[in-house]
Amino acid sequence: MEQKDTGIFKNKLSKRIISTPTSAAKHAFFYMQETGCLKTDDAASTQRQNLDSFLLVAVVSGSGTLTVGSDTFSVRQGECFFIDCRTSHFYKSSDAEPWELMWVHFNGSTSEQYYEYFLSHSKNVFRPSSFERVISVISEIINVNELKRPDAEIITSKLIVELLTLALSVCNEVNQYDSALKQKISSVHSYIEEHFNEELSLEKLSAEFYISKFYLTREYKKIYGTTIFQHIITLRINYGKQLLRFSDKSVEEIANLCGFNDQSYFARQFKKAENLTCFAYRKMWRD
Repeated sequence: MEQKDTGIFKNKLSKRIISTPTSAAKHAFFYMQETGCLKTDDAASTQRQNLDSFLLVAVVSGSGTLTVGSDTFSVRQGECFFIDCRTSHFYKSSDAEPWELMWVHFNGSTSEQYYEYFLSHSKNVFRPSSFERVISVISEIINVNELKRPDAEIITSKLIVELLTLALSVCNEVNQYDSALKQKISSVHSYIEEHFNEELSLEKLSAEFYISKFYLTREYKKIYGTTIFQHIITLRINYGKQLLRFSDKSVEEIANLCGFNDQSYFARQFKKAENLTCFAYRKMWRD
């Protein structure tokens, strides 16, 4: 691992808490590896790679720069950055506006999957809708671990999930898509929600909303994180589950009501989604 970091803080307002997770935490939880707050000029810059950790940083004041791989970002007060520390990265405080940071190094559970999902919808630097809550959550993580509470690992895992939720809930669409396009894609989405059990196709949706199939497919996936086809299938499967549980209709009838013209295709899609047959699902939820 390549690393450059002073490690020792000079400013009395700064602190760093390092934790070694238990075996149970490693297997079941999100766990904190290091957390703290930094008041510059304690550490002007940090450079690392191949560190098995994920890092979420909040810039409380000041500004600086972040480089991840070949991408460089400016970071200012009220913004956060989220990085996979296995990737080469470098962050440095501005000389003119030295920054104050709060951070959490964490790992475990589905950290990698959360990060991949985040990066598919956002950039490493983001502005959360509630920066104050991000600061509050990191403060709670610091306090819980500083006090060495017996339930610290459980509480910390819960708080890390909240941080990740705040990161994933960032409304990037405001910057990435103009309002007219957002409104049109939203109208397509609403139409699908209302007509999922009818005959739907890209051609029909494209003609209905005066948008090219290619553009519709691409922009829908960007905004909703799934394809139109997969969303239709999911809506149909969800409706099928309701009918299997709360009606005595046959699988063939349910398939038709959900919008599947082929019972066997419905059965295959249901098994793929639930890892259960329609009959096994009905029996499990009724017995």
